Amino acid sequence: MAYDSAATKERILTAAATEFATHGVAGARVDRIAAAAQANKRAIYDYFGDKKALFGAVLERLMAELAEAVPPRAEADLDAYAAALFDYHSAHPEALRLLLWEALELGDDPVPDEQARTEHYLDKIRAAESTATGDDDPRALLFFTLGLVGWSLAMPQLRRMILGTDYSMARLRDSVSAAVRTLSGATE
Repeated sequence: MAYDSAATKERILTAAATEFATHGVAGARVDRIAAAAQANKRAIYDYFGDKKALFGAVLERLMAELAEAVPPRAEADLDAYAAALFDYHSAHPEALRLLLWEALELGDDPVPDEQARTEHYLDKIRAAESTATGDDDPRALLFFTLGLVGWSLAMPQLRRMILGTDYSMARLRDSVSAAVRTLSGATE
């Protein structure tokens, strides 16, 4: 059977996403990634360079998958976008964890593929412009929308302590969507 480099790269990216989501960049181990991917460490370094570059490739793939699953649409209200993003992150919790690790480990430093990611957010800002009213800044509305969705899902302990254990995820989704609708001045 011939060696399939594309399949090997895919297995490495999948294993690395799990490893980075669990341990962050500093805590991730290339040995564990290689074992989970059924690949050798040399393949990881040959295909991706160092561990930081592999993390960048994982994030690049994550952002592409997220953009495809929850595209910015000018015809959609920002609250509908928030609900779709909430659903995506609920179904793919590793995506939010990877973004949190990126923030923790890189802080205010440039992130992998920052220019392309900024362009992606500009598309979302343009879509948010259709829902902004009056003096609302669509950039701020998008930023707050992402914050409401992300924080709601990233802080399960606060969610439990403040909202209680009987506050369902469906209710939280609806509450986040309603908060975004209020922020954007949209009416039902």
